[in-house]
Amino acid sequence: MGGVRGLDGRVAVVTGGGGGIGAATARRLSAEGVRVVVVDTDEQRAREVAQSLAGPSAWVPADVAVEADVARYLDVAVSHFGRVDLHHLNAGIAGSLTALPDLTAEEFDRVMAVNVRGVFLGIRAAFRQFAAQPQAPAAGPDAAADRGAIVITASIGSLRGSADLLPYQTSKHAVLGLLHGAAVYGGPLGIRVNAVAPGIVPTDLFAATPEAPGGKADMTRRASTTPLRRAGTADDIAAVVAFLLSADAAYLTGEVVSADGGASIVSSVRPSGGAGAWDTDAHDRALYGPAVRRATARPGRAQR
Repeated sequence: MGGVRGLDGRVAVVTGGGGGIGAATARRLSAEGVRVVVVDTDEQRAREVAQSLAGPSAWVPADVAVEADVARYLDVAVSHFGRVDLHHLNAGIAGSLTALPDLTAEEFDRVMAVNVRGVFLGIRAAFRQFAAQPQAPAAGPDAAADRGAIVITASIGSLRGSADLLPYQTSKHAVLGLLHGAAVYGGPLGIRVNAVAPGIVPTDLFAATPEAPGGKADMTRRASTTPLRRAGTADDIAAVVAFLLSADAAYLTGEVVSADGGASIVSSVRPSGGAGAWDTDAHDRALYGPAVRRATARPGRAQR
């Protein structure tokens, strides 16, 4: 324990804690002396993670997009541990890789409900809980007292665009609006709100698209194009979350920390970014079909 300052003895809620980044965060925080409440729609997975932790824990089956469930997971946390100091709002779904013209409004709404409404409800509940409980003591003689801290799981999709995963990408852009507004509101109250933006981290988030290009099957291959030439791990992201929740990040709020192997800094039109290293014709035909050839063909260019 003791890897970062100001976590020992605190109480944290981790949503989407039944696997992937959420489970890794729960383990990391517990190892730092945090009492952890694991929240997930899958009660069995939430229970298994909670029971595997090094320190005191609890678990709650809950849907983060449902107001009553959010209230219930906080009630459980307070009944077990008396307060909540830290919130990792991590729960999210990827949605499908369906092309834009074929997406249904129902699919779009489903992703937005979990990824945006769920984060909004979590932030609102956190602020209400912080206001209702005594302020936490300072983490040490050189640290300022704080009301609490929140970390949102954003995404490289919050910062960049792609032609697939449109509902997911839109939702992850939207959470940055929640992040910035909550950070500005919370600052004068001593509440810090930050986000981590993972790049390619193979987890069950993309389990529903096991073989599709851009899904889970080719994650390792795509990650090999980042400057660090590898995919991330859930533990890599959990370490960033622990830092952002800790007293070591006491002067950070409203920040989005990219943990993506350097993917978001690459210029794709330079040789070092892979410019010209892939067959755009093959890519476009696979994504759009023959129609794209008519739309993008340059004058004098032979059609194939």
